[in-house]
Amino acid sequence: MAEVKRSTANPAPRDRRRERGEASVQRIIDATIDLIADEGLASLTMQRIARQVNASTALVVFHFQSKENLFRAVLQYLSEQYDRLWETMVRAPGLTPVQRLLGAVDCAQRFGRLHPKWVSVFVVFASDRNSMQLYHEIGLPGDLAYNAESRDLIAEIARDGGYDSVDPVVLSEGLNYLVHGAWFWDHVNPPSADSDVFRKTVLRLLHQAFPRHIDLASD
Repeated sequence: MAEVKRSTANPAPRDRRRERGEASVQRIIDATIDLIADEGLASLTMQRIARQVNASTALVVFHFQSKENLFRAVLQYLSEQYDRLWETMVRAPGLTPVQRLLGAVDCAQRFGRLHPKWVSVFVVFASDRNSMQLYHEIGLPGDLAYNAESRDLIAEIARDGGYDSVDPVVLSEGLNYLVHGAWFWDHVNPPSADSDVFRKTVLRLLHQAFPRHIDLASD
């Protein structure tokens, strides 16, 4: 009987040490997000963060070296989470420009509803003088890119629909103001779970610009 040859292509063994390290890093990032959202930045220390995750300060320092590096990691993590949601709701294949634009609106609302503390952290970083430079470096480029993408979608809808009076720059900036204004207000005055004021306001604005393309039936 011919001998059956065993495959030598065995899966790579799991690197449990690396997995534990990554899990530890994520716990510290999550704890930092909670603390910033609840207490702000002024009194936040590596020791306070270590207590939050029931770990030693040395472990936090081992992973991040400094508080600034930890803040960078937090902002990078949150920016990546928003980008993933935007990718799903705005850049998914087969969507029309109108669907993409409405997806951009819904992305901002869903992110805030699912993760209010994440939004609070964005607001804190953007409004605190000591951390604003970090936000400009890590968070702002994404904000500008989303705004440019929305502007291009508005320009496409206006061009194809014959809406000659629509100014894509003004409308996209107006939407951007509404998003960040809503995020700030929700940070200082959390809304009820079923509040739909933001979406209704945006829909009415878009309906005025594109009455044949934006339906208020769902308002």
